[in-house]
Amino acid sequence: MPALRRQSIVQFAAPLCETIVDAPKPQGREVLVRIERCGLCHSDLHIQDGYVHLGDGKKLDTTRGQTLPFTMGHEIVGVVEEVGPDVEPGLVGQKRAVFPWIGCGKCRDCLNEDENLCGRNRFLGVAIDGGFASHVLVPDARYLLEFDPLPLNMAATLMCSGVTAYGALKRLVDRPRQRNLLLIGLGGVGMMGLSIAGAMFKQEISVADISASAREAALKSGASKAYDPSEADVVKRIIKETDGGFDEIVDFAGSEKSMAFAVSVLARGGKIVVSGQMGGSFNLPMVQWIYKRMTIEGFITGTLAEGRELMELARSGKVKPTPMREEPMADVQKWIDQLRAGKVVGRIMLTNT
Repeated sequence: MPALRRQSIVQFAAPLCETIVDAPKPQGREVLVRIERCGLCHSDLHIQDGYVHLGDGKKLDTTRGQTLPFTMGHEIVGVVEEVGPDVEPGLVGQKRAVFPWIGCGKCRDCLNEDENLCGRNRFLGVAIDGGFASHVLVPDARYLLEFDPLPLNMAATLMCSGVTAYGALKRLVDRPRQRNLLLIGLGGVGMMGLSIAGAMFKQEISVADISASAREAALKSGASKAYDPSEADVVKRIIKETDGGFDEIVDFAGSEKSMAFAVSVLARGGKIVVSGQMGGSFNLPMVQWIYKRMTIEGFITGTLAEGRELMELARSGKVKPTPMREEPMADVQKWIDQLRAGKVVGRIMLTNT
């Protein structure tokens, strides 16, 4: 039985530590995957902290029901090393991307194929041990996706930043008014959103971020315009340049400031989809909500069906790679600290190879 080496939370709000246990033996339709790549996501910071900011000094405790040590990581690609007795043995040795947003399989949401909404979920790296490790146990082989000819790193990021961005953008494709689109926040999800949006929309795609390097990277990746939300009179300039604001906005930051900016540059009748989780609260006078006839929708991750849709879109060559940097799995805490400090553009990909 191989050893399972993990970079684990042993105490919340403290650095990760290496833990070593025996790798579990797959049962039923379970699959043991030897991990080759795992992406570092901003949501991992919240999990390590043990809370999410709610604004006004309030926090949402995310530690309830969590047993330590616990291993984060949910953007996973690897090689199938062992399968349970109910899985086709020919799967062993195959490279697969792992869809991590796994539900209980029995509730109303799961039966409706909305496992990402399941209240008793088994999200890898969030509810059960994930990918900051040498191996991960996947509850069912159905969550393994073929990704050839995509690179390992790209396939891994499609399973979180990709499917989150794709699902958020998908909530905008059927709107009658689609003059323009703005993406706010150019972290790993935002940059992936820019890449995917180019394959989904015909209109010009603008971006906004306080980081000059992130704006520069977005312009090089196809954005038509890049705005600095902290710039003086930027809202007035945007309203003038866009003839009334943006019809569609995705907020990939999800902070008080990003939402205030989104509302200020939204056109009448426009829609904002919020998928970022930087935290805080959001307030808006009811009369302004009504006057602008705006729609605001929250979104987190995507369904297995959407994961498969996105994978096929990417495999067809229509999704451009985003900025990524490979670093050793053992250095994950270093890169968590860098991400927390806002010093990461694109995605850090942790590698065991």
